[in-house]
Order: sequence, then structure tokens, then C-alpha cells
Amino acid sequence: MTRGAEVEEGRVSSASRIRVILPGQLRELNGGVSELHLSVEGDSVGAVFDALRSNHRGVYDRIFTEQREVRPHVNIFVDGADIRWAGELETRVRTGSEVVVLPAVSGG
Repeated sequence: MTRGAEVEEGRVSSASRIRVILPGQLRELNGGVSELHLSVEGDSVGAVFDALRSNHRGVYDRIFTEQREVRPHVNIFVDGADIRWAGELETRVRTGSEVVVLPAVSGG
């Protein structure tokens, strides 16, 4: 079995388990749940959001534009690193990674 693989119904799956932390503004779209645990096929934050889109479309639509760009008022961190500086949607994730979605804070 490869590293990070899980056995599902007698077969080997390479899906990673990723934890996604949501801000209060997005919890209302998800029954008040503050974190999601997603099975992700792939090793990028883009794959995480593909899984999110499949299972939680309303949350996904609040994070991304129709052109699949992160909305300007949304920040995304993978294991503490801002994806804007770590590779955007190609930022690598692994089993156990934590993806945090935060609204941008502005003002003085």
C-alpha cells in the first residue's frame, strides 16, 4: 500500500483526508458546521476545492468566482501558509493537512 493510501471496501484508495475550517459567514450555508473533513483525490488545494464543490456547492460559490478565482475578500491558508504566496491552487496538501478559509480584514 502506498503512503497515505486508505483501504475502502477492499480496495486501495489514494484519497487524502483534509480538514477544511470555515469562518462563521460560511457556516450558515453548511448547517452551522465549522469544519469539514473531505476525501480528496489529488495533492493540491485545487483538488480540495474540487471535492468541496462536489459536496458543498454553496460554500464553494462563496469562496470562488465563476472563473475559479479566489474572491478578493477571501484568504486561504494551508497548514499556516497563505496560498497566494505558496502556489495558489497548486499549493500541495497531504493527508492531515488543514485548509483554513478566512475573510479578509481591512480597516484601521
